[in-house]
Amino acid sequence: MLFGKLLPREGNFFELFNEHGGFILEGARAFQKMIENYADPTLRQQYADEVDKAEHAADRVTAEVNRLLHRTFITPIDREQIHSLINAMDDIVDLLQDSSETLSLYDVRAVPEQVLQLATLSVRCCERVQHAVTLLPHLSQPATTEAAIKTCEEIDRLESDADRVMRSAMSRLFREEADVRELIKLKAIYEQLESISDRCEDVANLIEGIVLENS
Repeated sequence: MLFGKLLPREGNFFELFNEHGGFILEGARAFQKMIENYADPTLRQQYADEVDKAEHAADRVTAEVNRLLHRTFITPIDREQIHSLINAMDDIVDLLQDSSETLSLYDVRAVPEQVLQLATLSVRCCERVQHAVTLLPHLSQPATTEAAIKTCEEIDRLESDADRVMRSAMSRLFREEADVRELIKLKAIYEQLESISDRCEDVANLIEGIVLENS
């Protein structure tokens, strides 16, 4: 028994990354559904609860990865890369929950079209994050390496799209919104939503580094 505990183990880090990526995508899709059904308070709360559920589940995975790091002698990729990647992934789902809560805390009664556009881009970014994570166990295969880099580049393009939507939304907001309170609320929400794609880009940059070092 003692000998078995002393044997080097790689742990199931890739499986945990995949699991976390699934919860990120669940949270993003629930947030998008919340925005699509924002006019219905019952559905809005239902999907907000689903965002919370995904965030809590992702937190549990993050904690398990960090515990596993302490128990594992040999890791499949650099320990710091594992730590940075899971925490960057967790930032995404935290921001989804924060955005959901901000809409409620600010008592936003109706959301402009640009909020849905940013939510939709968040889903697309999160889909690409999840896909990139599934490729990590197979970096010894040249085709997989190429696919991972391509996916990271797609995330970068989506982040740029989100930047453009936010800039356009901000420009329209400052031109057209006469109520200062509403302006302050929506400005904060636009910035928060755009930061989701920023965090996805952070994950893409980390994955690209892992790919280049381990392929």
